[in-house]
Amino acid sequence: MARVTVEDCIQKVPNRFELVLLAAQRGRNLSRGEELTVPRDNDKNPVVALREIADETVALDGLRSDLVRSLARAPEPEPVDEEVLDLIPTDQNIFGLQDVSAEEEHAAMAADMSPEEFEAAIEAELSGRGRR
Repeated sequence: MARVTVEDCIQKVPNRFELVLLAAQRGRNLSRGEELTVPRDNDKNPVVALREIADETVALDGLRSDLVRSLARAPEPEPVDEEVLDLIPTDQNIFGLQDVSAEEEHAAMAADMSPEEFEAAIEAELSGRGRR
C-alpha cells in the first residue's frame, strides 16, 4: 500500500471519530518508542499509525485500553489525617509570613512619618483604590 486512505481504515474502525482517537494514541505510542509493525517508508508517526490500523498489525483493543488509561483522571487525594492538620500553623499563610492587617500596616507607616505625611499617604492610597 503506497498511501493510506481513510477508506482503508474505515473498514477496520467504522466510526471516524474513534479512528482519529485510536490513530492519535498509536502515534503517541510510536513517539514514546514503541516498535513499528510496518516499515516506516519515510512516513511520519500519524501515517504509520494509520497504515498499521489498515493492515491490522496492531491490536485495536490494546489501543483502546491505552487511550482510556491516557484520558483517565488522577484519583482524588485522600483526606488528610487530623494529626497532619495539627502540624500546620494557623497563624501563618502558605509562605510562612505573618498576615498583616491594614491597621497594623498603617500603624507601622505612622511610626515612620509625621502626621501630615501619614495623612497624605492614606489619602493617596484611598484615591488610588477608587481609580482602579
